[in-house]
Amino acid sequence: MATCHCLLLPAPFKHTIIPPKPTSKITCSSMTTQSQSAKQHLLTLISDQHRGLKTQNDPIKRSSIIQAIDAMADLGKDTVTTDDSLSATWRLLWTTEKEQLFIIEKAPFFGTQAGDVLQVIDVEKRTLNNVITFPPDGVFFVRSSIEVSSSQRVNFRFTSAVLRGKNWEIPLPPFGQGWFESLYIDEEIRVVKDIRGDYLVVDKAPYAWKE
Repeated sequence: MATCHCLLLPAPFKHTIIPPKPTSKITCSSMTTQSQSAKQHLLTLISDQHRGLKTQNDPIKRSSIIQAIDAMADLGKDTVTTDDSLSATWRLLWTTEKEQLFIIEKAPFFGTQAGDVLQVIDVEKRTLNNVITFPPDGVFFVRSSIEVSSSQRVNFRFTSAVLRGKNWEIPLPPFGQGWFESLYIDEEIRVVKDIRGDYLVVDKAPYAWKE
């Protein structure tokens, strides 16, 4: 009987090109859009809060604002906020600091009104002035020395304080030290948390305050 020896050849290998799965890409443009949206949300929340006076008696509003601040902090968590961008005259928009709010609220009892409340920072000169103005001529300010301790934290020590009117000035003793962290900063606003857990939202004033 004749036998047939068949050679089984493998089928030709077919190259299958699998396209890569699309991946989400974070672009500078998308981050900018996200930052602007979060910032606008925060500014809208604090816009009618009279620098924080109304928030003191509204825990729900306070919680909403702090959540918005936390969202800004997430956007700024990997950034440096203690470089030259920190040097400016910053004007108070909103705060939880009871001492500042007390002065703002009670100023009319002393026959005046609180004007701009400022933080004047110079990183190069290592100085900080906390300022409360009483237009047209009054001002209370506290001088401090500062030291950058991390990418977002600044230590400060009060060195002196002054209550000044048009033709008079009363020096006051320094009182205290601490730190603050700028959680987010851009060309317009800065969001801050301090050693006591208080929050501060400020914008860049359209002027540079000088003693």
